[in-house]
Amino acid sequence: MDVSIGTIWEAVARALPGAVAIADPGRELTYREFDERASRLAAALEEAGVRAGDTVACYLYNGAAYLETVFAAFKLGAVPANANYRYTGEELSELLTDADAAALVFSSSLADRVTHAAGHVQTLKLLVSVADPAPQLHVGGTPSEGPTRPDAPELEDLLAAHAPRAPRPRPGTDRLFMYTGGTTGKPKGVVWQQSDLLHSLTVPVYHPLGVTELPATLDEAVAIAVAANHQKRAPTTMPVVPLMHATGLFNTMGALLVGGRAVTAKQGGLIPEHVWHTVAGQGVDTVIVAGNAVCRPLVDELVHAEQVGTPHDLRSLRRIISSGTALDDRLKRELHERAEVTVIDAIASSEGGPFAFAVTSSVRDLPARFHPVPQTRVIGDGDRFVEPGSGETGILAYSGPMPLGYHKDAERSAGTFRTIGGVRYAIPGDLAGIESDGAIRFLGRGSSVINTGGEKVHPQEVENVLLTHSGVTDCVVVGVPDGTWGERVAAVVAVSPGAVVSAEDIRDWVRRCLAGYKVPRSVVLTDALPRTPTGKLEIAWARKVVQNSGSGRGA
Repeated sequence: MDVSIGTIWEAVARALPGAVAIADPGRELTYREFDERASRLAAALEEAGVRAGDTVACYLYNGAAYLETVFAAFKLGAVPANANYRYTGEELSELLTDADAAALVFSSSLADRVTHAAGHVQTLKLLVSVADPAPQLHVGGTPSEGPTRPDAPELEDLLAAHAPRAPRPRPGTDRLFMYTGGTTGKPKGVVWQQSDLLHSLTVPVYHPLGVTELPATLDEAVAIAVAANHQKRAPTTMPVVPLMHATGLFNTMGALLVGGRAVTAKQGGLIPEHVWHTVAGQGVDTVIVAGNAVCRPLVDELVHAEQVGTPHDLRSLRRIISSGTALDDRLKRELHERAEVTVIDAIASSEGGPFAFAVTSSVRDLPARFHPVPQTRVIGDGDRFVEPGSGETGILAYSGPMPLGYHKDAERSAGTFRTIGGVRYAIPGDLAGIESDGAIRFLGRGSSVINTGGEKVHPQEVENVLLTHSGVTDCVVVGVPDGTWGERVAAVVAVSPGAVVSAEDIRDWVRRCLAGYKVPRSVVLTDALPRTPTGKLEIAWARKVVQNSGSGRGA
């Protein structure tokens, strides 16, 4: 089936015009309305000079506008790209420059940061502002200098001023960028060809409907979507995780491929009580989270509601999908005790996978264990396959549908996407072993990257900012275990003699330059770091110092 995802969405919209495609708080859009709004936006982008192959960036909170922007880009053969809404103006400009972005659609509460990009990114042809339904939390960074609002038309005004662009079929060779912080601290654009992305969605999207192979034709894909919708088997999916992450976006896109419904929560941060009320009110059957950081507040709310005598209605809930960081068995137990839910925990990355799943349907399935998919291998020394039960540690590798590589980075692409024994593998750098029964023992990212709540932080980037502080003479940034976030960012900082510096001063300094999730949650102040004559420092020492420092609020 050599068609783009947008072409499938257009065909599904023609076949199910009155079915609800997207449910935002207080508003629903049918497939006909979703298609028409995306077609009007596509016309506006085209008028501004956006062409096939150009990049359209989404700097947006969850909501219909995010999916409309992706759909509009698909219609043109343009390349949608995610931009983390926690990025500061400088970080956003860096990403947009790397992506050669031709257009940026952004949430209006992020306008101060877009002002920086408007003045620094030479490829931008169009900025589009999406009005936020309510005041937003200011997450990460400080406002850019200069005017607080760039010159940008409002989305609704732009749609009203343009007639819908007539649909034109697009091929499966069209692309999508998924930017990830990766292991360098700089955003890397993972380049997905849409036909490969479609193949990767076969298991999570089509298998639950009893369809074991990707549809061979567009007509077959539409027939599956129509049947699933009419038989009420199409998913009603709620991404609690941001759509700017692959887990949220790809699973939500999949729901729309099969005639399902995408449900979003109100903006302004995670509000667990609202999430569960929405699940009940919208009949949500699939909730998408990202490990403990997202799931723990949701479970805490379930427990609290029971304690005060107002338990939440979970009768519609069937699946919870988690990826990006570990999901604790204690949380899975709490969920299984309250709902007939299957928890699907995946080891995956923007570069490929999923490598393995831990699937539990009741407390009897605990403790959860990760089992690899057929395309997964663990590669040991000398590019040998690690044997089950050998006790050897290797690197996870995946040979299924995968990206083409990294945008404008052939060297890093060659390092991550390698051919071994004539087979191409995605090897992002996750360490693992294989138990005697074939289960995967996941050991974390082999590089120094810190994975905190699904966000990746490179220590060197944070250290570079710390060293610009006049009172800091040396520092080391590490990740330490955290029950909620998987890991938290921690720093051991050497302060110059006589300097009056507090842990909060250190955090404020980093916050001026970097997104909030990169700010050290734990800061330990010391006189000097015990480096060797060659400048090396034992990372295990730094982690031990942080873990022994007490509450983690600094010293």
